[in-house]
Amino acid sequence: MLDGTSEELFALANAVAAVVGGPVAVEDLDRRVLAYSSLPDQPMDELRRRGILERRVPEGAEPPALHRQYREVLAAPGVLRLPPLAEDELPRAAVAIRAGDLPLGTLWAIEGPDGLDPPGERALLDGARLAALHMLRRRSAAELDLHAREEALRGALSGHWSPAEVRFRLGLSDRTRPVTLLGLAALCLPDQEPPAITRIAAVAARHWAAVHAEAAITALGRTVYVLLPELEPAAVRRLAEQAVATIGQSLLRPRDEPVTTALRAAISRPAEELTELTDLRAEVDDILRVTTCDQQAPAVADLTQTHARVLLAHFADELARLPRLRHPGIAAMVEHDRTQHTDYAATVTAWLDAVGNVGQAAERLSVHPNTLKYRLRRARELFGLDLDHPDDRLSCWLQLRVQQRQ
Repeated sequence: MLDGTSEELFALANAVAAVVGGPVAVEDLDRRVLAYSSLPDQPMDELRRRGILERRVPEGAEPPALHRQYREVLAAPGVLRLPPLAEDELPRAAVAIRAGDLPLGTLWAIEGPDGLDPPGERALLDGARLAALHMLRRRSAAELDLHAREEALRGALSGHWSPAEVRFRLGLSDRTRPVTLLGLAALCLPDQEPPAITRIAAVAARHWAAVHAEAAITALGRTVYVLLPELEPAAVRRLAEQAVATIGQSLLRPRDEPVTTALRAAISRPAEELTELTDLRAEVDDILRVTTCDQQAPAVADLTQTHARVLLAHFADELARLPRLRHPGIAAMVEHDRTQHTDYAATVTAWLDAVGNVGQAAERLSVHPNTLKYRLRRARELFGLDLDHPDDRLSCWLQLRVQQRQ
């Protein structure tokens, strides 16, 4: 039995193979091999052997042609006969497994020595209909449990459900168990539309079901949240790194056309009580806010790694909410630079970045130290900046950093 696949699917594969005269495989939409026939003395090629061993159809020598064949099978109303894609492959026949108009997978057969005759074609069609019933039954039971856990986590993160209700619905014991919240979101790349959050969530659900049975998953906004109970921080980070790599790679697999996807993962602090889940969500959201817009940010990060940028983002929010807190000289200096083509803001920023080291700041700007000193003096005179007091220097630096981000 593979990945919880019912034994009936294996029996069905054997029954169809006996009529077709060649090996049969049942696959899902991700080309995972759910069941396969095991009748003796039937032809087999390397592609089928690897598919059984790896539980997934290998790409082979002609990936674009293979993807095209799958699209053709899923679009065809009946059995489709397909030519080999490599010299050592045998000809195949395939039919889509559907529940009404809903595609569930595909049924493949290597043609026997005499090719595919009418009884064999009818066996493939009947096999696809029966496979759909088995797959729907298995899918319904799994999806009911998944949906219940998804709703429980969504309610907890939104603050709508009590901790006791969430604990019951997630199947967590009454004793205190630390939980960690992960957030997964697509990196925002210029000129590229990220995949739909529903697609990321579907791939993530399959991944976490395989690697951590107690994980609960839900999607809110543009983020997929994963609740992990009772894991050490090192284990959480390892699982997060695996998820980013695996889910990102799954999203790279061509469907109708190739999609380039890079994911970011945010790790919350561990929490002892489910009452803290809304705070954990806010923490994860803060981390993803600064990592999903930066290609140089780490793929997996916690608040310790992003603290300064998160703090700066909140500072920017506060300035936007209360413009009166802005130093008027900063805005005047930036506007002066824009209209008069001067470099006062860059000069003050470089000097503050260098912690007052004139030589280092001048080198960074490629100007003479005396030029930098002159600009600093003029900035004080023109815009009323007090750069002698540490609090004023901090205030100026923060506002200039926010100004650069806008």
